[in-house]
Amino acid sequence: MTVRTRFAPSPTGYLHIGGARTALFSWLFARKHGGQFVLRIEDTDLERSTAESVNAILEGMTWLGLDYDEGPFYQTKRFDRYGEVIQQLLDNGHAYKCYCSRERLDKLREQQMADKQKPRYDGHCRHGAEPPSADAPFVIRFRNPASGEVAFDDLVRGRISFDNTELDDLVIARSDGSPTYNLTVVVDDSDMRITHVIRGDDHINNTPRQINILRALGLDVPIYAHTPMILGSDGKRLSKRHGAVSVIQYREEGYLPEALLNYLVRLGWSHGDQELFSIDEMIQLFDIDAVNRAASVFNPDKLNWLSQQHIIRTEPEHLARHLSHHLGLRGIDPTEGPNMLDLVSAQHERATTLVEMAEISECYYRDFDSFDEDAAKKHLRPVAREPLEKVGQALAAVDDWTAEKVYQAVQTVAADLGLKMGKVAQPLRVAITGRAASPSIDVTLYLAGRDASLRRIDKALDYIARRAAQGVGND
Repeated sequence: MTVRTRFAPSPTGYLHIGGARTALFSWLFARKHGGQFVLRIEDTDLERSTAESVNAILEGMTWLGLDYDEGPFYQTKRFDRYGEVIQQLLDNGHAYKCYCSRERLDKLREQQMADKQKPRYDGHCRHGAEPPSADAPFVIRFRNPASGEVAFDDLVRGRISFDNTELDDLVIARSDGSPTYNLTVVVDDSDMRITHVIRGDDHINNTPRQINILRALGLDVPIYAHTPMILGSDGKRLSKRHGAVSVIQYREEGYLPEALLNYLVRLGWSHGDQELFSIDEMIQLFDIDAVNRAASVFNPDKLNWLSQQHIIRTEPEHLARHLSHHLGLRGIDPTEGPNMLDLVSAQHERATTLVEMAEISECYYRDFDSFDEDAAKKHLRPVAREPLEKVGQALAAVDDWTAEKVYQAVQTVAADLGLKMGKVAQPLRVAITGRAASPSIDVTLYLAGRDASLRRIDKALDYIARRAAQGVGND
């Protein structure tokens, strides 16, 4: 058997964390077992489905690198096929027309709730009710088996069974003829030869209904795996306040797609004590039967730690490609500055996210307006004037602007003045970057370049002079 999985989002919003994890688990399972991964857009909710949501889903899948082998298939393009199956169920007696009015159904529900009964359709039209008029509207209901049980072996939760008496006759076609979710899913999974349905555990109650429809149609039943939900740190269902935002927002916040996937795969799955996984390791080690039954808790601190670890370990070429996007958002053309590979090699251990890396790298592409106040007060004092002047002169004489050459120039100045390297390098660092932290001083100068370095040293000397004239910073 060739494994075939699917991800079937509804385009009524963005691709969120829960959906992305479902897509990841389905993608990993297919890739591990040499199978195919299918993307299906379940857009039959015509009032809420939007083209913008479809684009957001596709964009999120592309950014995450979850490539699909077939699709995207759109359910709205398959209404004729659903109509054929509904007619087949009517013809073989597994479905019937229901003329019950909304008022009757609401009254029935109210009475059942008052009697502390589970609200369910009472089968009023199950045995062939007469239409109240020639043009009376009707829905089509599936005739669920009246006895017995429906059971399946879930790859995550084990054996699950339902008594058919607990399942009412669900609507499979609305009064306008449009098919409902449980019908379209059954038809699509069969037509697309889906062997394994991996989805959230909020669909468990739909599964016995879908199995009964499959059996009524004489179709094979796929293997199911229902993954636990994701909770916020307060134990409540994950929402926007916990971080359940668009996957693309994580891109804009500076996370590598590999870091987010690593975080998602660990929400409910583990491999010993290992925390860091490459994509290839995920494919090699993941299997759905190792997913926990318990709900997972979203932890932003853990995500940030993984983000930092992936930035540290990612190849410079890959890191540069993603950092380029964030520099562009700041109005920076990455080609108008230091070599990107040199930059990321210098900065990759200094940032938790790519947004942070772009922020601390901006000074290598354009001048800053002001120095960090605390750094300047501490390091740009009159005592730093002479070292900065001497360094400026020495750097101006460097004919080959390399890290080695500029370091030799700074080191010579420190030796000539009888100062420790830090007494020269730290004021120089603040002068060049505007802040107290940066890579080693030779790399900092090299990345900034000759013209910017000399220009900023002059700016720092002006700052020191102004403070001295004001009688500030003379201690």
